[in-house]
Amino acid sequence: MLLDEYDKVPYKVIQYLGAEINYGGRVTDDKDVRLIKTIIKKYICHEALRDGYKFSDSGIYYSLAATNQEGYLTYTESLPLNPDPEAFGMHENAEITNS
Repeated sequence: MLLDEYDKVPYKVIQYLGAEINYGGRVTDDKDVRLIKTIIKKYICHEALRDGYKFSDSGIYYSLAATNQEGYLTYTESLPLNPDPEAFGMHENAEITNS
């Protein structure tokens, strides 16, 4: 319904709804809130509609050209089962833990 009210896609409004309303209300750490805003801006933007838009620096995660269901399934099955932090826009050191 929100999209029907605008002539153009309101990316900033959708980003705000996702980062501040949906997730932001559940996250209390200010650095985590900032991280959520940054991640959402990378995924919810006009550029993400372009074929080949890269969601990660390595290029593993990208916006697939609209083809058919088979093409999407093939691409999805080629992705790593356990994604690296780059899938979420984070540095590879993000998965280092103190175990």
